[in-house]
Amino acid sequence: MTGLNMLAGWTTVGDMIMIEQMPIFGGYTGGVEETAICDVATTLGSFACFSGNFHLDGPIHIRWGVTTARETLQVAAWAAAAVDANTDLLLANQYYPMAGPCTEMCLLETAAQAITDTASGRELLSGSAAAKGVVQDKTTGMEARIMGNAAVATCGMKISDVNEILNKIVPSYEAHFTDAPAGKTFQECYDVKTVKPTQEYLDIYDKAVATLRDAGLDIKH
Repeated sequence: MTGLNMLAGWTTVGDMIMIEQMPIFGGYTGGVEETAICDVATTLGSFACFSGNFHLDGPIHIRWGVTTARETLQVAAWAAAAVDANTDLLLANQYYPMAGPCTEMCLLETAAQAITDTASGRELLSGSAAAKGVVQDKTTGMEARIMGNAAVATCGMKISDVNEILNKIVPSYEAHFTDAPAGKTFQECYDVKTVKPTQEYLDIYDKAVATLRDAGLDIKH
């Protein structure tokens, strides 16, 4: 009841309401198809039952605890594409890559999800929480930068072309889920006084961009 009372109050005063829900692939809902159905249902429920203005998704892999696994990307893509094709609802997704900041793997994971979300019709991207979002100070603006730039580069692309790109990127990092690089903290890969990334991180970013271009994504920066 407390939650419903809060929602009633927010609605009355005209607040923007975000409803967050993260279906677990491999959990009670089962496999990819079943989890996608659950995702669609809870997405619609967030608007119909809770008067949400937009829905924040984030399918999570039960073993890896990430949103960037092959299966969770499929769930997110199918759910968003289905809802986007039949409604005008605002859809968002949150990002939990396995690797930590200042690593190419983290940037490629983030880019892969941004490509997936953009191609499947999501309007808002919420990320990125590197190192699965569970390690203090391991989130930086560079992950958000590649998220945004990869999304822009994906706009207007054919789904078949997007799938070809993802089929090159995803295998490059999913094989390292068991030994993903821990990366560095914000303080280690940024100048905390100027809030600018270190040259090391800029070089790693450029390497990730080159990898994406080689995969077929026309990313500019």
